[in-house]
Amino acid sequence: QVQLVESGGGLVQAGGSLRLSCAVSDSAFRINAMGWFRQAPGKQRELVAGIAGDSSPNYADSVKGRFTISRDNAKNTVYLQMNSLKPEDTAVYYCHADLVSGSSYYYNYWGQGTQVTVSS
Repeated sequence: QVQLVESGGGLVQAGGSLRLSCAVSDSAFRINAMGWFRQAPGKQRELVAGIAGDSSPNYADSVKGRFTISRDNAKNTVYLQMNSLKPEDTAVYYCHADLVSGSSYYYNYWGQGTQVTVSS
């Protein structure tokens, strides 16, 4: 069964950087659209950044200018580069994707989540 495999979380000081990766486990499936979400304790899951097809990426206001979403189609992987991290960025980060294989579309896949902790 195809999975989204996340990596790259960790502990960083405020002002630091991290890069998250989300790879599709089966090369028969390609990324159609992908987003990064995060969920802090006691809060709802929120969209941080998204990218679909050849469209321009979109970002939550809270991360604009600091986070960058990008994709490597050859590696079937999407990245989230996070710079100038703040303590309020602390959360579990999840990737979400809609996939395509041949002419068929598959929706609503989630990664396992990766913890990002920013210390002040």
